[in-house]
Amino acid sequence: MRIFAIGRNFAAHAKELNNPVPSEPLIFTKPDTALVKNGDPMYMPDFTDDLHYEVELVIRLCKNGKNIEPQFARKYYDKIGIGIDFTARDLQQKFKDKGWPWDLAKGFDGAAPISNFVSLNNYEDLKNINFSLYKNGDKVQDGNTANMLFPFENIISYISKFITLRIGDLIFCGTPEGVGKAELGDHFEAFIESKKMLDCKIK
Repeated sequence: MRIFAIGRNFAAHAKELNNPVPSEPLIFTKPDTALVKNGDPMYMPDFTDDLHYEVELVIRLCKNGKNIEPQFARKYYDKIGIGIDFTARDLQQKFKDKGWPWDLAKGFDGAAPISNFVSLNNYEDLKNINFSLYKNGDKVQDGNTANMLFPFENIISYISKFITLRIGDLIFCGTPEGVGKAELGDHFEAFIESKKMLDCKIK
């Protein structure tokens, strides 16, 4: 199982961080040690002073595939969940300034709390799924798949040109605007539509 993630997949988020809006998917990866499951806490790392939260829908692959055409990509994923792509923003900026990869800013242990997965059959229109993140009871992010620059099928097709996708692979599909700083003791709750899917505290 690999974890792929899509950067800047919502134009408003790219603009809020003064980043250019990409013309093709921006792909990075996380190791499986980044995952936090079953409502376990995320432990505040000691190497960053600027930890940011980014809520994202996550799809799970159900078939192996290479060079998948977008019109066939729907057959390759069957379930959806939600996760938080925690980012050490100060490290990311430092690495970007040096022209280095920023894997360590995104892939550290605990950087990817994730919910359980549910069938996509629960949703009538995959291009109109609402999702949100609450921090200490206040809504901080609110997204809809209609605003994704690259829909699920295009993401799958693009990645599969370079890397053979496998059953069980996960794809974090990008965050909407509203990202911000996470502090010790914060309580995050993530929703798909009105259903709470993820509950995570920072310790």
